[in-house]
Amino acid sequence: MLYSDIPAEQLQKIKTLGQLKAAGYEPRSVKEELRANLIKKLSSGEEVFPGIYGYEETVIPDLQRAILSRHHINLLGLRGQAKTRIARLMVQLLDEYVPVVVGSELNDDPFQPLSRYAVDQIAHHGDDTPITWLHRDERYTEKLATPDVSVADLIGDADPIKAATLKLPYSDERVIHFGLIPRAHRGIFVINELPDLQARIQVSLFNILQEGDIQIRGFKIRLPLDIQFVFTANPEDYTNRGSIVTPLKDRIDSQIITHYPKSIEVGKRITKQEARITEAQQERVKGHELIHDLVEQIAFEARESEYVDAKSGVSARLTISAYESVISAAELRVLTNAEAQTHVRVSDFLAAVPAVTGKVELVYEGEQEGAGGVAYRLMGKAIRTQFLNYFPDPDKFKKQKDKDPYKKVTAWFSDGHTLDLLTDASDAEYKRVLNQVPGLSDVVDKYQPKAKDEAEHLFFMEFCLHGLAEYSLISRNRLTAGLQFKDLLSSMFSGGGFSLSDDEDEDEDDNDRF
Repeated sequence: MLYSDIPAEQLQKIKTLGQLKAAGYEPRSVKEELRANLIKKLSSGEEVFPGIYGYEETVIPDLQRAILSRHHINLLGLRGQAKTRIARLMVQLLDEYVPVVVGSELNDDPFQPLSRYAVDQIAHHGDDTPITWLHRDERYTEKLATPDVSVADLIGDADPIKAATLKLPYSDERVIHFGLIPRAHRGIFVINELPDLQARIQVSLFNILQEGDIQIRGFKIRLPLDIQFVFTANPEDYTNRGSIVTPLKDRIDSQIITHYPKSIEVGKRITKQEARITEAQQERVKGHELIHDLVEQIAFEARESEYVDAKSGVSARLTISAYESVISAAELRVLTNAEAQTHVRVSDFLAAVPAVTGKVELVYEGEQEGAGGVAYRLMGKAIRTQFLNYFPDPDKFKKQKDKDPYKKVTAWFSDGHTLDLLTDASDAEYKRVLNQVPGLSDVVDKYQPKAKDEAEHLFFMEFCLHGLAEYSLISRNRLTAGLQFKDLLSSMFSGGGFSLSDDEDEDEDDNDRF
């Protein structure tokens, strides 16, 4: 039987160097492992990077080419673009187990020992040298670059306590305490946010990347470290915290540009996968697909907004947090009303503002507007954009009043009626309030005939009101515990009622404009 065909259970029964030789083991570099296992997965049609969506035709092919080329990799992109997740998934391309000399600090290969300890062990015990097996999950090391990271952290330093304990002089290499990088020998080493690493620390990586040797406190030690380096970084023009020094960048073989989802559908797949929704929440709260569309639309609107700093990006964490908040808003209503179950409402979507405000970096104009104001504006634009996917464009009927499908609805508000939609309203109260608007149910029947379920029908009725407010056919005002819809003209005279996307000010009165 070939060594490569030996099952993991049998491999772990091999306990000595002699037994390893008899099994036909041949050492290979970590880059060769990654390459060979990638080829195996591609040949069998197995998914190489599961759970990574939107990169099938861009980032993943670039990454596969880099692995096949045995390159060190830099993943360059804005925050929330799955850079670290990709790096962690590369572990699955390593062999499940590799042999190491028992007790060695550097995961020494029994056939190619590096450390003084491993060399001495093999010289002393020969084929009886004890070996153990290292799982691939233990061959991944990750370090977040921060200004306080030192050369000693990454490379190593002389350890006076070790010298005293072993009664060794400082001239003996055994007093060295190796840093993270040497201890990652035969594995994957990831440095996140590389530009944040001080320039002098980045310089210490030059020889490791190119020649594979290190120097510690004057010790002339040549350690041909076998490491697959993966770096992550934001574009240099994103922050002023630092940059990648040019010689280091030159030594990184492949720089792969990541990006945000290019479609709502891809964004929804990511959010559904990452959102932490418990089984209890799934039982209590039922939602409509439109809610997912609205949540994803926020990110797309933010990336185009004049108030948001485009260089900082809008993380996928925004939509994940926003969706979790939407579900929690509906769950809170269920618990407050002591009901068994409810359906998500558009007002629950608007309750997710706190999940948005902390996820966007604002330019000067955005700071003037205020984080809350910008969040409301983005959510309003999301409603306005998605409205046209479900109902006709209200602007088309401004000169054709007789054909206006919203005429009955707007006329009811023009007659002085108002509609208060409270956040904690029970399902029965929610139904009663929406059904009092004449013509609203008819609009849903006409343009969303598939919404036969009562909860879905009511959801579209509320969504229609929000859409009309966004197109300035009616007004929407903020109450202490909910929303109020009314005639636009009366709201203008009272100083309120603008749409979310057109709001100019943010006050603290109950009748603040969105």
